[in-house]
Amino acid sequence: MSNGVNGFLGDTPLRVFIKLLILSVAVGFLMSVFGLYPDDILFAARDFVVDLWNTGFKALGRIGDYLLLGAVIVVPVFILIRMLSYRR
Repeated sequence: MSNGVNGFLGDTPLRVFIKLLILSVAVGFLMSVFGLYPDDILFAARDFVVDLWNTGFKALGRIGDYLLLGAVIVVPVFILIRMLSYRR
């Protein structure tokens, strides 16, 4: 069982704990220096997803506008061509 845990963690549990502890303190210090906080990162990720969502639907709305604008010309021309070719 011990070899399985060591293989999964890559080292003994105590050494992995100490490495993670040191790395967490270093990353926490750097984040504090740069003024980054976990809630800011989460809010930025959420805002990114919301902006992407809204932009995507705006693009779909523009495609719908283009569709209607083109259909105003294409559909009557199609009907006119069909009517003219039907007489022959």
